[in-house]
Amino acid sequence: MFETSSESPATVKVVTEAIKEYVDRLGPIWVEGEISELNERSGMMAFIRLRDPSVDMSLSVMCHKSVIAAIGPLPANARVVMYAKPSWYTKNGSLTLSAREIRQVGVGELLARLEALKTLLASEGLFDSERKVGLPLLPKKIGLICGRNTDAEKDVVENAKRRWPSVEFEIREVTVQGAAAVSEVSAALRELEADKDVEVIIITRGGGSFEDLLPFSDESLVRLAASCNTPIVSAIGHEKDSPLLDLVADFRASTPTDAAKRVVPDISEEIEMISKLQDRARRTLMSRIDLETTLIKNLRDRPVMKDPHVIFTSRAEIIVALKDRAHRSFAGHVKLAKEELVQIKARVRALSPQATLDRGYSVVQLANGAIARDATKLKAGEVLRLRLAKGETNATVTPQNTKE
Repeated sequence: MFETSSESPATVKVVTEAIKEYVDRLGPIWVEGEISELNERSGMMAFIRLRDPSVDMSLSVMCHKSVIAAIGPLPANARVVMYAKPSWYTKNGSLTLSAREIRQVGVGELLARLEALKTLLASEGLFDSERKVGLPLLPKKIGLICGRNTDAEKDVVENAKRRWPSVEFEIREVTVQGAAAVSEVSAALRELEADKDVEVIIITRGGGSFEDLLPFSDESLVRLAASCNTPIVSAIGHEKDSPLLDLVADFRASTPTDAAKRVVPDISEEIEMISKLQDRARRTLMSRIDLETTLIKNLRDRPVMKDPHVIFTSRAEIIVALKDRAHRSFAGHVKLAKEELVQIKARVRALSPQATLDRGYSVVQLANGAIARDATKLKAGEVLRLRLAKGETNATVTPQNTKE
């Protein structure tokens, strides 16, 4: 490479020739992209515009018409892989690829790539339910990304406004298939994500072929959707279609109409629900009022409520009854005690020495006060004291009285 300075700058020719020399040293390379433009002019050469849909960049490609003929008719926005040699044209300062072979990317290969991408994103947790957020109960403004003048747009807007007339939309109409789809959808998503008034974003389009829906499985778009803080509803195609955007979105709707139903409630259903809740609350309240009224009536019908003195009267009657019961109980106890005392006295009297004397017996005592129990031990002339039932007397022992 050559050296330059502000005092000794290189000319345009020198620069372009240096670039050409560098590019010419590059060998042929394999390049993948979408054919956004194909021009088979008169002559032997065909001219192609090869586009990268994820970054909105393109390259000019030229090739012999036989290269195009070898792969057969190409559909619009066909995804291809080509083997081409970069060339730099010094006259107009442009880079062009000279294609030597072009292969159309098959559906099977695309499916394999999508499956590999799906596995990668899943391993990073982009599809995990834990990272998804719930939809707002009643969004004031809905962001809508859709095709221009499409049935999908009408389905979402009309159904949403039919369900909740006051709902507002911030609509971004974009290309929803082909080379420009990814960049336009991504730009619209960034705008709506930055709008603080938008509470939920719907990304929708109608059904289409596998190739038509490929932009909604683009890695850059899927990662952008995963990074958004605003809840995203994906409504791409029909029930059977499932681009990767469905897996990363916070909610997947089967159709555009289903998306509208999921995002806003039905005002008629809500009014009906409110009416039912009001009726239920009214019935509950009336039932409670009836219960409390019955309770108050029962309290009011009590005797004490009709005559407050009855409580004292009833208590006085209880006191009198308790006093009578106490008197009866005490009298009964006294009577039993008296009867028991009489019995004890009778037993004591029956067992006392006096009772024996009353039956005619006497107690003989010696002069020293000891009781005489053996007549043989008495001496003649000995003075004895006799204790009778009533009173005492003395007696003298005579000889004849000493016999047994």
